[in-house]
Amino acid sequence: MQFDRTAGLFPHQLDVINDRVLLVPMGEQEFRDVSFLDQRLLTQNRQMQWADWAQLEAASAGWPANAHFIFHIGHVGSTLIARLLGELDGLFALREPQLLRNFAELAGLRDRPESPWPPDRLDPRMETALGWLSRTFRPGDRALIKATSFASEIAGPCLGGKRKALFLTLSPQRYIETILAGENSRQELAMLSGPRLVRLHRRIAAEPWALWDMPEATRAAMGWACEMSALETAAEANTVKWLDFDAFLAAPGEHLADIATFFGVDADRAAIDALVSGPLMQRYSKAPEHGYSKELREQVLEQARRERSGDIAEARRWLDAAAADHPVIASALARVAKD
Repeated sequence: MQFDRTAGLFPHQLDVINDRVLLVPMGEQEFRDVSFLDQRLLTQNRQMQWADWAQLEAASAGWPANAHFIFHIGHVGSTLIARLLGELDGLFALREPQLLRNFAELAGLRDRPESPWPPDRLDPRMETALGWLSRTFRPGDRALIKATSFASEIAGPCLGGKRKALFLTLSPQRYIETILAGENSRQELAMLSGPRLVRLHRRIAAEPWALWDMPEATRAAMGWACEMSALETAAEANTVKWLDFDAFLAAPGEHLADIATFFGVDADRAAIDALVSGPLMQRYSKAPEHGYSKELREQVLEQARRERSGDIAEARRWLDAAAADHPVIASALARVAKD
């Protein structure tokens, strides 16, 4: 096993019980091609091997954990923007690594009796894992980790006051429309609403809501509140750039250039303009075999807005009431109103 400073042997996931890590050989082009570095990466014809955590930790001693990050609230163009940024010289994009999801799940058990790792073990191990995910193929590149939406719960520890992140958002209205507009997003909403409510209750140190009392659109509003408040909390004492996805779509070249500058990349404007006028902007980023565009997105959202207007209005009233009682939700609303 040659576990070195290049990214060719990818640490995919944890086996917490046996204290080991699954390693997957990956080529540079594979990282560009795959949509996500989660369980969908594991196929029957792919070679894999398990390695003891202690073995990898010893091999990686002293490696810098200097990756940049993209955190987001879900369904806000994070995959598209990560793909675009990954095409620029100087950035090496990793989209939704399973390893980071593992640490987000472990952090959810923090300080609980059932947690397999106490905080004094979890925190340094996450720093070690970030060192592994910071590896690239080219010496001049910097890793850019696009996290899963619920991994925003550990955005603060990931950044640690020394790393940069792009925080991607949408207004509550547009977010709720987006969730209601697609069958896949509605199925995801049904699956994630319970864990999100638990996370939101933990953040506000109260339990004022019951999931069974929430209609679908209100659950979408609650999901927005959960993920946005996670970002609001993580933004404290960290260097972040906030960006609304609708604003990005209105001027993609300008915003992509701003993001590149924020991450310290001196990108050629002609190259950026070519990217935002190229095929990546015309494909569905999670499944590039399907076409998608800004115009099609607007049609889909308009249909949801027309067909579910009453539900959306009720969800907005719930969100306004929640903000009146809980400052972190009020801050999230003020954030999108300002931006």
